[in-house]
Amino acid sequence: MSALTLYDTHSRRKRLFEPMNPERVTMYVCGPTVYSYAHIGNARPAVVFDVLSRVLRGIYGQDHVVYARNITDVDDKIIAASKETGQPISEITEKYARIYREDMGALGVRVPDIEPHATDHIGEMIDMIQVLVDEKYAYEAEGHVLFAVSTYDRYGALSRRSLEDMIAGARVEVADYKREPGDFVLWKPAADDEPGWGSPWGRGRPGWHIECSAMSEKHLGETFDIHGGGVDLVFPHHENEIAQSVCAHGGKAMANYWLHNGFLTMGAGKMSKSEGNVKLVHDLARDYPGEVLRYALLTAHYRAPLTWNGELLTKTRRSLDRIYGVLRRLADVEAVEATPPADFLEALHDDLNTPKALSALFQLTAAANKAETDAERARIKGELLAAGELVGLAQGDPDEWFGISELPDAERAEIDALIDRRNLARAEKNWDEADAVREELTARKIQVDDGPEGSTWRKLEG
Repeated sequence: MSALTLYDTHSRRKRLFEPMNPERVTMYVCGPTVYSYAHIGNARPAVVFDVLSRVLRGIYGQDHVVYARNITDVDDKIIAASKETGQPISEITEKYARIYREDMGALGVRVPDIEPHATDHIGEMIDMIQVLVDEKYAYEAEGHVLFAVSTYDRYGALSRRSLEDMIAGARVEVADYKREPGDFVLWKPAADDEPGWGSPWGRGRPGWHIECSAMSEKHLGETFDIHGGGVDLVFPHHENEIAQSVCAHGGKAMANYWLHNGFLTMGAGKMSKSEGNVKLVHDLARDYPGEVLRYALLTAHYRAPLTWNGELLTKTRRSLDRIYGVLRRLADVEAVEATPPADFLEALHDDLNTPKALSALFQLTAAANKAETDAERARIKGELLAAGELVGLAQGDPDEWFGISELPDAERAEIDALIDRRNLARAEKNWDEADAVREELTARKIQVDDGPEGSTWRKLEG
């Protein structure tokens, strides 16, 4: 089996992945702030790191990987949403956390092993802040507790920029109570109409960055294997996480590998509410099968930008039609237990090269059509299903995919016979006969799509 290499943002190079303990491989990924629906850009890290967790389990064993993805359920945006709608904060966060799980589930994203909520870890956050204050890395000012970035000499090592450049390129709160502009909030006072908890510094609530540091320590330890998230989190979120965690833990590294997925763009630029080009997963899942959306998110290397548009979704749906078409033609073949082919695994083990892995998947579909014996078809089907499972694709019922699971067997047989008749006519260049059969299929509300692996068909509604 090929060795797993991952691109580490901290060292700016691909590194051989070597977990601290192969019996307990640990990964933490920054999850959603639950105040609204997730857009498709939010789904990219969920899908990418779901694939990575599957790859890790394939290497080290299902029970030897611990994957944690948090829920941020206390935040300025959540408080603003509560004030705007009049809904209690708990009602908002519970609603959108549930919707997030459902939407990601529609994309085939498995629920992580651990899903810590920020509000369940306030005590751990206060304890960590107290350590930072005691060790002189943090200071109190006007009810706030702030981390003094000047006390950590490696600040900026992740983003590879000077503090001045980082501040200039990000939204850094300017406040009179800060010693330096780059100092960031660990604890802030809470107004009477805002959620708050008692602390040594008065009633308040945590800053965003301390939440992930406290939750990851609680569930994975002071140092864990992999920390993941979107590239937009490199600064300030992950830079600040590293500073406070390293200083609170006597200089120990927070994570040994830092992975970041690239932006999802809408052609002209990054998807954002200010641009009015946000595509919600909740809405997209009404128009497309979740598997189409998942496949689309895997068509580009996870570190590269991905342009999202209707053409991409049309292509990915056709690609899945090809795969499910092969599986439907192999429906009577009993798949043998198999592992994914070597070239497929090599692609995934090379820093999750999903485009190359998907190409290897299609080589399997082509091989299936050329297979001459049942034994060969059974092996290929087993490899196809095993490879698909590793990336979360092609695990459904082919008949359900094509919308024909409710059709009587006799009607399906009739349509298959018509398809075969049309294919024969086309092979013989009898275009009149081929057109006549196509018209008959159209009258029966059957959509036919021709591809390299043959013709697939689905029953149209109405």
